[in-house]
Amino acid sequence: MDKKLNEAVAALRPQMVAALQRLVHRRSVEADPLPGKPFGEEVDACFAEALTLCHELGFETTDMDRYIGWCEIGTGDEMVAVLGHLDVVPEGEGWHHPPYAAEIEGGRLYGRGSIDDKGPVVASLFALKAIRDLGIPLNRRVRLLFGLNEETNDRDVLYYKAHGGEIPVLGFTPDGEYPLINGEKGILNESYAVQLHQTGAWQLSRVQGGVAGNVVPDYACAVLTAPAGASLPEADHITVTAIPGGYQVEAVGVSAHGSHPEQGENAIGRLVCYLDRLPLEGDAKQAVHFLAEKLGTDPYGERLLGHRLEDALSGPMSCNWGLIEGDAQHLWVKLNYRYPVTMERADCQPAVQAAFEAAGWALDGQVHKEKLYYPAETPLVSALLEVYRDATGDNAPPKCIGGGTYAKMLPNVVAFGPLFAGDPVTEHQPDECIDLERLVQNAQIIANAIVKLANLPLE
Repeated sequence: MDKKLNEAVAALRPQMVAALQRLVHRRSVEADPLPGKPFGEEVDACFAEALTLCHELGFETTDMDRYIGWCEIGTGDEMVAVLGHLDVVPEGEGWHHPPYAAEIEGGRLYGRGSIDDKGPVVASLFALKAIRDLGIPLNRRVRLLFGLNEETNDRDVLYYKAHGGEIPVLGFTPDGEYPLINGEKGILNESYAVQLHQTGAWQLSRVQGGVAGNVVPDYACAVLTAPAGASLPEADHITVTAIPGGYQVEAVGVSAHGSHPEQGENAIGRLVCYLDRLPLEGDAKQAVHFLAEKLGTDPYGERLLGHRLEDALSGPMSCNWGLIEGDAQHLWVKLNYRYPVTMERADCQPAVQAAFEAAGWALDGQVHKEKLYYPAETPLVSALLEVYRDATGDNAPPKCIGGGTYAKMLPNVVAFGPLFAGDPVTEHQPDECIDLERLVQNAQIIANAIVKLANLPLE
């Protein structure tokens, strides 16, 4: 680690904190597009504030049609990218500190976006300033990209690539964990639908559960018509309520992130396994039995595939049954499944689709994000690990995760920081915050990483 560079970064702490407060003050949740503002008024206002900050610090900026922008230092034919984002998820309820006040208490700055990802963006910006002000030689240009749509659809980086945005030879996104994330599972979001032609005294009238494909559902409900005098069995986590003409059946579970469905308890799976015990007939019986048998509460997709798909680096495929909707004529489900980093889409997707189609279901929609994996010995990974280890003395190995970051959107990019082992995980939560000592430490690590990558020999 460069002592002089670290000292220069540390001296910028008051400016960093003030800059971060300015960005956190700007609520930047995606909204309906406006002319010249593709992600809405609030995201655009935060982007304008970031560009103003850059100009105040003496950086030239580029604005690509308000989809994405950047500032850059150095010269050379090749470019190193630092890719952060300014958009945030909605604030939600339960805050003790106002979500956009950027209050400082106990050495922490509170606010939506403070750790995800405005704090790391500010750390990166002031890392660039320290490098520039010290005149440290760089063999490549370094571009800090301000993304504006990471939390939803990545349309910012897709636009960048589609409109001739330069591809980096090396880069990182400070929007993950240390020591480094070198593998991200491939992600498939798929929906399937089936038509029902119900017969018999017992019929499904309505089914609904879940909030998103990538969230383990904690509630699901079905309404059934039933013959007069019929009764339903008792079951754990199931509530049955008599209503005119039938019953309402409710199931509860435990929510979790869709990348780790084994950490939750799937209410949709519980509901359908219960419905499978009832005397439904015809199409409804067949559809419910298929869902109970092939999905149920299985978090790994083993029943769909007929085996567990896993590797030593990233563990088993995860399979989250996130949504169900239905009425007397239709059923619709959405799955979010993530395959291991050494596997391919072909190792799972065709088998999943074939299982549904064999039961009479049709694929209704699909979005695929390729897996990402850079072996530990690749120059990008080994260089960033060296910077982290020099800074911390921690020799922990890189990680593979089930989640997804901006690293999937551009080649030659991995997730590097900002969270250290043991740090509180507050992104997307009430009272999101960043420790101001960590803000400076991140800026120092980022500065050293930039210098390392900008001067790293490549074959």
